[in-house]
Amino acid sequence: MAKTGTQVAPVRAVRGISRDPFRELFELQRGINELFDEGFGGSRESVGLRAWSPAVDVYEDENEFLIKVELPGINRDDVKVSVNENTLSVSGERRVENEDKRDNYHRIERSYGQFFRSFTLPLNINTDGIEAQFKDGVLRLALPKKEEAKPKQIDVKVQ
Repeated sequence: MAKTGTQVAPVRAVRGISRDPFRELFELQRGINELFDEGFGGSRESVGLRAWSPAVDVYEDENEFLIKVELPGINRDDVKVSVNENTLSVSGERRVENEDKRDNYHRIERSYGQFFRSFTLPLNINTDGIEAQFKDGVLRLALPKKEEAKPKQIDVKVQ
């Protein structure tokens, strides 16, 4: 697979470093907020109802970028994909199941509520050709490159 030198944010993971530094900051902030909530008698009941960020994989080949967003337990109708200039945004909401029976839960570790991810697109993306497919809890976004951005093979003639 040839690399063209362009990237779609977030940057690939390096061993021991998070894939998304903003997610790390968000998790740190959430942890600090939980410490203060516990220290001042706040409720831990709302831990699963805060904003969250789904995991994302970004691939590139000579024809397109491919973004896969993990959204298990979310309906297709609760996901919105939009492009504004050179920014691709994915947003939506994971709704709480059986909200009236939450008192019976011993532990809630899955996150619920709204989510939002955005990606700065390189200039070589054909935004009119972006395709989205949602299957088995994974949103697959295919972002085709413009024809002039695709690598071309040049035959060398020997004389």
